[in-house]
Formats: sequence, structure tokens, C-alpha cells
Amino acid sequence: MWPAPRIYGHAGAHRHHTGCLAAGFPNRARGGARSLSRSGPSRPAGVAVIAGAGPAGLTAAWELLARTDIVPLVIEATDATGGIARTHVYAGNRIDLGGHRFFSKSSRVTDWWFSILPRQGAPASDDGARAAGIELAGEVTLRMLARGADGRPMVIEERRRAPDPARDDAVMLQRPRLSRIYWRHDFFPYPLAITLLVAWRLGLVNTALITLSYLKAQLFPLRDETYLDAFFTNRFGRRLYETFFRGYTEKVWGVKCPDIRADWGAQRVKGLSLKRAVLHAVKDLLSSDFAKEQKARETSLITRFFYPKLGPGQIWEVVERQVVEAGGTVRHGARVVGVAMTGGRVSHVTVEDACTGQREEMRCDWFFSSMPVRELAAMVSPPPPPEVREVAAGLVYRDFMTVGLLLKRLHVLERGRQPQAAVRDNWIYVQDESVNVGRIQIFNNWSPYLVADPERTVWVGLEYFLNESDDLWRAPDADLVKLAARELEKIGFARASDVLDGCVLRMPKAYPAYFGTYDRLGEVRAWVRSVPNLFCVGRNGMHRYNNQDHSMLTAMLAVDNIIAGREDDDNLWDVNLEMVYQEE
Repeated sequence: MWPAPRIYGHAGAHRHHTGCLAAGFPNRARGGARSLSRSGPSRPAGVAVIAGAGPAGLTAAWELLARTDIVPLVIEATDATGGIARTHVYAGNRIDLGGHRFFSKSSRVTDWWFSILPRQGAPASDDGARAAGIELAGEVTLRMLARGADGRPMVIEERRRAPDPARDDAVMLQRPRLSRIYWRHDFFPYPLAITLLVAWRLGLVNTALITLSYLKAQLFPLRDETYLDAFFTNRFGRRLYETFFRGYTEKVWGVKCPDIRADWGAQRVKGLSLKRAVLHAVKDLLSSDFAKEQKARETSLITRFFYPKLGPGQIWEVVERQVVEAGGTVRHGARVVGVAMTGGRVSHVTVEDACTGQREEMRCDWFFSSMPVRELAAMVSPPPPPEVREVAAGLVYRDFMTVGLLLKRLHVLERGRQPQAAVRDNWIYVQDESVNVGRIQIFNNWSPYLVADPERTVWVGLEYFLNESDDLWRAPDADLVKLAARELEKIGFARASDVLDGCVLRMPKAYPAYFGTYDRLGEVRAWVRSVPNLFCVGRNGMHRYNNQDHSMLTAMLAVDNIIAGREDDDNLWDVNLEMVYQEE
């Protein structure tokens, strides 16, 4: 007999387990429910307007409904859920924009993920073939938002058997992680570690020069690490930086490394160096226990991660559905176009319907902004100080495009081997500067359920880092599909004749850039701190290259602050600075 669900609501309220909650959660345990009363200070009440239905915005909405009497109103400009963590479906195949590994050293975030989508209790369709050493769960605990009989939100906590991916869609898979660099028809580990195999592929003379360059960097490090070239040189040596880091990084950002602030490198590869990469590689060979242990590793070096069966957007679709069922509102096809302040606080926002252009003014007690800082500062009335507007207007963003190609097979040309029809990588980093593509995702390896026919087709995503002003960004989709096919053939990864279908997805302002007026971002932060009911959360909301878990943490901490009556939001801005985990 499985235990009965536990119901968390308001003090003295009696809750009933309603049938509507069973949607999306098969094999539900049956049984009665009991009410658990809450004691303590009264819960904050009011209205919170949230700009953006990405990880930060939807986490904030869920947390507000679960822990306060504040009603969230989420405003999302697109028809998609999850922001850049959305999942796009094309002809039955699913695209993960940018790749989202569900890994965090924050147990708060990890527990939250697993309470929405529980860990798998049986193998996925490809687990046996991949021999990944998957750890299966036995019993899981779900926490679900709902609306009680009195119309007020409640949280239902329920234990049940871990789901089976063969039957259940609401499941988090555990996946092996493999990312490599594809350069001159050879594969190299990413992040790069100088092992015997790597040394052989680089050539003994080149390896010796790389080693000497690294030793020089350790003995005589560059004192000024303001910019990215010095940051990488001090950790990997000048020669290795110029071989593998410089070209790719400049392809991603469209500017030279000496023009990019080192903050980006510090956030993305904190704690990682050539020495540490080599040590992890050696430990993996000597100890199976170390290979399985993830939290002891730098995030760039993890060997496994979790992933929703149907892509990252799946978890945010579930969260959005729960938010709406519990009484919150998520309004798609609308955007915030004005933020009015009264007495130093946000009092109203103006929302515009994307279809009709009709505008309406909405009162709010709190405003969560995950919109780009540049847009926020331009719409506030009365306007921020001139220096704040100047900094915000000078912030730069990098745009992102994925070309999805459905292939009969791969045709990977690796030196010394026969052409390969499949490889096991999640991501392939393309160092070749003769092509525009920066990374290749193989969606079959993220989850076989992302592909309509994983046995007969390979579904890949070619990632391009662009500006909206670039000719490539504005090119017709059909031309981009042909270009992507030609580039795969040029680097020796697939044959253009094996392309069955394709699509194009564009994501503007995907990456906040660490140049422009970024070095003066502190002036914007100081102004935001002066507005006690304004919370800038998420990647674009803080103009920081946050991972998904960092964005979620900023939203969780903002709700913590509201509950505690804290008007100092320094703890939000410390996320991804003081934390010890990072992603490449």
C-alpha cells in the first residue's frame, strides 16, 4: 500500500485530492488525503507581475503560489513556454535550444526538479545499448500545485513508485554526458585534457610545445586578467588557448577575446584548468567510484546528468499547467511595454497584446523582470538616472539560431577509422573556422524520445551564434537548411544527400554579452537595489550568463526575500558568483 498524499494549504483549511491533478502523472497512488495546517506569521498577499515565462519567471510564479498568498500574473511575449529552455516540436521531432543538462550542486534546485518530474524507475529505450550505469529510483516524492475547494492554492505532496519511461512521459532520465571537439577529422575531449591519446592526435612536437606553454603560464602568469585572452592563457597556456579556445570563443561572440571581459570565463569555467582536467581524467581511469561521483567534479567535467524525457521545455510546461490550475495566470502573446513607479516603488505595468496592439494597465505589488535590462530601463517612468539609462542602452546581446536536420545517418570521418553512422556525443564543438556552425547537438543522445523514429533517423541541431543584423540571420529558412547540410559535409560529419528534412529556429538576445557597457553594469544594479519591489531575475534580467539552475535560484531567493520582508536583494546578485558550480 502506497502512502496517502499529503496536502499543504492554509491553516485550518480542509483539502481534497481532486481528479484533475492526475493528468500527466500516471500510476498515481490512491488513497485519502489529510490537511496539514500551517502556523507562524501571516503570509504576504497581493499581486506580482512577472515578465517572462522562462525558468526564472515560472519558478517565481510556482514559489509564490506555494508559499504566499500573492497571485502571480506571468506575461510572455511568445507562444512558447520555457524561454531558451523551451522544447520545439517539428514533424514529431523535438529540439532543445542550446542544450540543457539538468545538473546542479544546489540540492534545493535538484529536489525541486525531481518533485516536478521524478527520476526514472526503469531503463529508457536506449539505456542497455549505451551501458551508462544508470541509477534507477525506487520511490519518488512529487509536489504539485493545485486549487482547493475554496479556490485557494495548495500543494499536494505524494509518494509513489518511480515512473517507467516506456509507459510514462512525466519522468526525468539520467543520461551519460559526452562532449567532444571535432577538429581536423579527430575527436578531442571537451574540456580538453592532455592525455596520451590527445597527445598522439595533436602530434608529439605540438604536445611538447603546448606543455611548455602551459608551464610558462604557471610560472609566469599574466597579472592582469581583466579580459578573456589572459584568463584562458593563465589556465591553459598560450598555445593551447590559440589552438582550441580563441577561434571558437570568437565565433560564439563575434568579437576578439581581448575585448571580452573575463567575467564570462570566470562564470563558465570557474575552477577548471588543464591540470584539473587531467587529474579528473586520471581519476576516472583509476576509480569507478570517482567516475560515478558527480558533485565532487567541476560541472564542465561531469559524466552524467538528468534530462526530461521530452526535452527541457517539458518541465516548464508542467510547471505552467500547475501554476494555472492553482489560480495563477500565464498570458502568452503579450509583453510588458511600460513600468510605472510611484514613491520609489513599481506600482503599475502596461501590457500590450501582440495581436491587437491593445494596451492595459495593471496594478502590481511586486514586479519580477526577466526581460533584457536594456528594454527594462527604457520603459520605466519616471526614468532611471541618465547614467543608468546610458549603461543599459549600451549593453550588447548575442543572438542564437538552431538549424534542425533530420538525417538517414551520420557519416563521421575520423582519422584512422571507417566512416561512422552514429556517435554517442550530446554536443560536438566545431573548431573549424571555415564553417559558420559552432556546435552540433545529436538529439538522439539527449533522449531517444526526442526523435520520432530514433532507430532509422538521426536528428541533429546545428547551432549558429549571430547578430540579428547579420545576413545569415535574415536568410530564408530553406537556404539555411541547405547551408547547414553543406557545412556538415564540409567538415566530414554527414553527407548532404542523407538530409531528409530540416527547420530553423531563431532566438534573439539569447546570450548577454560581456562587452559594450558591461563593465559599468554595477550602476544598473545599484538602481535596481533602490527599488524595493523590483526583482531582476534570470539570464537577461541580470545580464549574466546564468545556467538554468542559477536563474531558478534567483527567483527562489526573491520569494524568500518577500516572505522575510527583506528589501536588500544582494543575495540574488551573488548567485553564480559565490556558487562553486559552473557550466562550460
